[in-house]
Amino acid sequence: MAFVLPFPLIRCIIYGMGDKVKNALVVLGPTASGKTRLGVHLADALGGEILGADSRQVYRGLDIGSGKDLNEYELNGHRIPFHLIDIAGLESEFSVFAYQKAFYDAFELVRARGALPIVVGGTGLYLEAVLKGYRMADVPPNPALRADLSILSDDDLAKRLRKLRPALHNTTDLDDRERTVRAIEISEYTLIHPPEPAPEIHPLLLGVRWERPLLQRRIAQRLKARLDAGLIEEVQHLHDYGYSWERLELLGLEYRFVAQYLQGVILNRNDLFQKLNAAIAQFAKRQETWFRRMERNGADIQWLHRGDLSEAMAAIAASQELG
Repeated sequence: MAFVLPFPLIRCIIYGMGDKVKNALVVLGPTASGKTRLGVHLADALGGEILGADSRQVYRGLDIGSGKDLNEYELNGHRIPFHLIDIAGLESEFSVFAYQKAFYDAFELVRARGALPIVVGGTGLYLEAVLKGYRMADVPPNPALRADLSILSDDDLAKRLRKLRPALHNTTDLDDRERTVRAIEISEYTLIHPPEPAPEIHPLLLGVRWERPLLQRRIAQRLKARLDAGLIEEVQHLHDYGYSWERLELLGLEYRFVAQYLQGVILNRNDLFQKLNAAIAQFAKRQETWFRRMERNGADIQWLHRGDLSEAMAAIAASQELG
């Protein structure tokens, strides 16, 4: 049976009330924590639509390995609308800028329909890019600037970038010379061509938390299910279609390890399972670290024990009473 809030409370959440307007929900958590299931149930109860925040589910063709589980969007006899899934091809990298632009378009579309945007995902950089409104722009290459930068040392490039961006939100821009040059190019362009303002987003953040041994068990069970469902065959099909092993290995842990297995680097299926399972568990820890850093930086995340729906509804109701 669907868990449905009274209509006046739904209107408060969607349209806001008082000084503490909540115009979106965010359901975040580590991999295998059940975010999608909770988000879908909340969307069903609140008249919402799902906005994905997963860096791999944006790609068409990455189905089993990215955990799209589109059957989960069928609930109580109807399909919950979703956005930002299957919106990009594998030919090139889908950037944070591209995600931010697509997200804002989807957010405003959902709001215009009078529905509640429910953001579901575990890609921390995507979440922060849209919730904090990172200022980004579609920046063309600048050959003259690149020529000037080519004679600078790595240290000088880093100093120039830090001068342009005193508070770097993505320090990986300093890990590679090419990325540093591109970051400088973007920063100098946006000084002259500032991006359009982002929509006002005032979210209620709900986090799904599991005891670590239970989460690790869920990760292992899900990985076994995905291997049984054809994960290896999915990666082989993508390679047969024309995508290089190098490209596939850039698409996340499942695709990296399975690509290595198909190339003979990982010798048997048991080794594949053990190595990949351990890597996903480590990835889940890194996600949790990212969320803790979000909290240290001011994010108010309401943590839900094992993604309990009743707890989520209580947190939503309490947020409106405070508003």
